[in-house]
Amino acid sequence: DWQARLFAVPLNTDNKHWQPRYYQQNAIDAVLTGVAEKRDRLLLTLATGTGKTAIAFQIVWKLFKAKWNLARDGERQPRILFLADRNILADQAFNSFSNAFAEDALVRISPAEIAKRGSVPTNGAVFFSIFQTLMSGPEGEPYYTHYAPDLFDFIIVDECHRGGANDESTWREILEHFSPAVQLGLTATPKRDVNVDTYAYFGEPVYVYALREGINDGFLTPFKVRRIQTTLDTYTYGPDDDVVAGKIEHGKEYAERDFNRVIEIPARERFRVKRFLEETNPKHKTLVFCATQEHAAAIRDLINQFADGDHPDYCCRVTADDGAIGEQHLRDFQNNERDIPTILTTSQKLSTGVDAPEIRNIVLLRPINSMVEFKQIVGRGTRLYSGKDYFTIYDFVGAHEHFNDPAWDGEALAVEEIATRPNSAGDQPGMVAEEPPPSLCENCHTEPCLCDPGARSMTRIHLAPHKELAIDSMVSTHFYSATGGTISAEAFVRQLFGDLPSFFNDEEHLRAMWSQPDTRRGLLERMAERGYSFEQLEDLRHLVHAEDSDLYDVLKHVAYQRDM
Repeated sequence: DWQARLFAVPLNTDNKHWQPRYYQQNAIDAVLTGVAEKRDRLLLTLATGTGKTAIAFQIVWKLFKAKWNLARDGERQPRILFLADRNILADQAFNSFSNAFAEDALVRISPAEIAKRGSVPTNGAVFFSIFQTLMSGPEGEPYYTHYAPDLFDFIIVDECHRGGANDESTWREILEHFSPAVQLGLTATPKRDVNVDTYAYFGEPVYVYALREGINDGFLTPFKVRRIQTTLDTYTYGPDDDVVAGKIEHGKEYAERDFNRVIEIPARERFRVKRFLEETNPKHKTLVFCATQEHAAAIRDLINQFADGDHPDYCCRVTADDGAIGEQHLRDFQNNERDIPTILTTSQKLSTGVDAPEIRNIVLLRPINSMVEFKQIVGRGTRLYSGKDYFTIYDFVGAHEHFNDPAWDGEALAVEEIATRPNSAGDQPGMVAEEPPPSLCENCHTEPCLCDPGARSMTRIHLAPHKELAIDSMVSTHFYSATGGTISAEAFVRQLFGDLPSFFNDEEHLRAMWSQPDTRRGLLERMAERGYSFEQLEDLRHLVHAEDSDLYDVLKHVAYQRDM
């Protein structure tokens, strides 16, 4: 009875320093039940920041200790492969597993390790690699073919919606080569048109835990959105502006998707950088998403120019071009004991795989075309951290509109519903039905491709002095809603007005609670549990134009329309 045998193995709790949350226990149990039932493809859909690596570790630990293997004879421990598409994900998993397994049990399959040995490593229990490494190797002999198809008993595919499960992926052949193994996919994205192949390959999830559930349960950090619109969100050439590079198209209105790809206005970037630096705490860790790698370098230089302090690595760029030095900047950024770097700029690379709980701000300076990608980016800030009640998304590009999509954190689509939506190009049912995001070059990660030096000449505009001085902005605030999306500031105040009677009976009761530190703290804790964090209530001062008033006066004003 493999289910009883697997369930009998206790979790590795590191001497009770770690205890599973209820959904983590449910996910572990669901996968082990699937293994016991001899299912060969399994899928877990869990929001970013909910501990997928910890769940994967406990599953591996139980399989290992129970001596489960494909022969199901209970006589040998399994060989397990952890697959990712980025080194940082494979490294994070390797480091997480290293505390419990013997050093010689874990193997990192890397080009350097293969070169040192002269062959692929085979002695070990748990192997970690990225698709790209296994696809490389001598011409016609990728390294994955150097392993017997039945070598691995169990394979974990991290962020599987980006990996080899896609029918068109060049990495799919790796999973097919190791088809005898039981394969577990981990993803943070529910089934949508854009990732239906993942679900077709792995099957329906054995367990789902959504972002909305994680926030409402208190296991993920909620957020607010500061939408910043400027008077230069679009641009049409005027004769008093100076074209210093490239060619301008007269009469064309350049929109957000054109900026920093086909046209560059330095004054616009300077204004946007100054604007979000005014809004953010200079000590709070921040991710800035830019249009291209070149744009990320320009924004890094502007931040270091305008930010308080003179440390040269206050802001660093982490992109594909930055290689080992970028990876080091990222590791330093992830280290909660280090303050430098405080801000990272990137284009595509950091939308996933960044486990940095201290992140308080996410700045969007490029369009986010895919809801899946937007969800991944939001997930960069949701990890819990001491004293972090909220994180803030500074949205210069209108990406927060994705929150209005009913599919944002809704239920997974049924297979039948997807199958009835072929796209306009006449593709087969079940393929991508929505407009796909721009196709990014695999090398420079930009669209249009900038690999060709001749293609790097972007049109650059120097605004007339009076236009530069006239750049202005308008800011609106949106708060997280328990329904999973966002609500406007006005709706937040109305909601609070309706809920306040449940916290105190009348004005005298509020005054009595507020006058004692213990009862005041209890009131604020109960309000936080209902979705009104202290940081949100502090924002309330600005919403009702009461920056100089005590929070007690603000609550009294909202509840009873009293003057402050």
